[in-house]
Amino acid sequence: MTELCDLTAREARRRIGTKEISPVELLESCIARTEKVNPALNALVTECFQRARAEAKAAEAAVLAGEALGLLHGLPFAVKDLEATEGVRTTYGSLIYAENVPAADQVSVAAIRAEGAVMTGKTNTPEFGAGANTRNRVFGATGNPFDPTLTCAGSSGGSAVALAAGMVPIATGSDYGGSLRTPASFCGVVGFRPSPGTVPSEARAVGLNPFSVLGPMGRNVGDAAFLLAAMTSDDARDPFGGGIDPDLIEPLEPADPASLRVAISEDLGCAPMDDGIRAIFRERTKSFRHIFADAQDRDPELGETLHRAFEILRSVNFMAAHGERLANHRDKLGPNVISNTEMGDQFSAADVAWAHLEQTGIYRRFTAMFDEVDILISPAAAVSPFPHDQWYPEEINGEPLPNYMRWMSPAYALTMATPAACVIPFGVDGKGLPMGLQISGPNGSDRQVLEAALAIEDVLAQNPETARPLPDLAKLEAAA
Repeated sequence: MTELCDLTAREARRRIGTKEISPVELLESCIARTEKVNPALNALVTECFQRARAEAKAAEAAVLAGEALGLLHGLPFAVKDLEATEGVRTTYGSLIYAENVPAADQVSVAAIRAEGAVMTGKTNTPEFGAGANTRNRVFGATGNPFDPTLTCAGSSGGSAVALAAGMVPIATGSDYGGSLRTPASFCGVVGFRPSPGTVPSEARAVGLNPFSVLGPMGRNVGDAAFLLAAMTSDDARDPFGGGIDPDLIEPLEPADPASLRVAISEDLGCAPMDDGIRAIFRERTKSFRHIFADAQDRDPELGETLHRAFEILRSVNFMAAHGERLANHRDKLGPNVISNTEMGDQFSAADVAWAHLEQTGIYRRFTAMFDEVDILISPAAAVSPFPHDQWYPEEINGEPLPNYMRWMSPAYALTMATPAACVIPFGVDGKGLPMGLQISGPNGSDRQVLEAALAIEDVLAQNPETARPLPDLAKLEAAA
């Protein structure tokens, strides 16, 4: 990978600022890569190349004129198709909105464009982000860049694939039960789940829901943090978006691993985990745990009742967001949205009250753990990428799973504690497919988690077994 589109976002931005490369050249490189590999992957599902070319020319003119440049000036980026984009089709992966063209950018997108980034298009997502398999009835499935017959996970799967294949240097995502983190794991890139409100969302259906967050994706931690600095803003329409954390705008400094107290958990004490993934995680963490001041095997106190509490609260949110759609457009909705929304019918007000109490306990116990440790390290996903014609894995280690969500519990178990969490590449698993390492901390510890992830990423990059894997672009181009 030696093309301009393979540069890191920060290096590309530096070269634009020093006039070593032009925003036009960079964009054309990204478009050329997209046209070569996207037919085999179906990651970028709506392109806006004509508008992007005009914006890249304007960005080039601004550089040559010596104007003040934005943080992301001239950088191509892609937007998950759950975020509204001015003049560019936004479907939410749903037949209901198949021809929807918003009149304005969502605030998260507007913030990125205000810093000079150039949008190339929209990335595929499951319908309304439901389910960790990027497939829908509007655009079909998005293939894994390491094997297009396999899933890239979801719901930010299109963004993860676009990054892994070099279509763009940065992309947006969102996360509820692992929608940023699982695709990052399956595609060998970085996804960061910020604390609620760090990236405000005025479009969230349930404003007081802290579980759904917007966040950045990149090919490395530094690039993801670079994008996060642009996405972070104030917006009173989001009840959690009460202020900008100035720490997140300043450049990252890698943490000193020798000062970190680390908890290492193979399954968070409650998540089903494929035996092969568990064994590799155990062996690889042994190879670098010595770098920390202290590394202890320790599960957070999340509890087995976590799963029921998550399912109750998720279904209540789905009822609020999609109840009317289910009543009026059932024939246009997929099974995940229907299942999640109808699940709410089986729960009473007492069940919801219990779930809120349970979640509060999970949050407090998780937060208390960080009086004794600085970060938690755990697997990002329970299984290897599976065929995308499956909606979800039905069993792990021969044990049937109770519903389509349970396999995502290495991610959603942490969601219940509303943490800051970063997934970084962790080499490949026993099947030769990417796997990720999840680094998390308590609500509000975004910078601490990112700086720890930056330091660990550097250590992992030195070992061929744990370094970021790269897809075979020639094979993808031939398949296309």
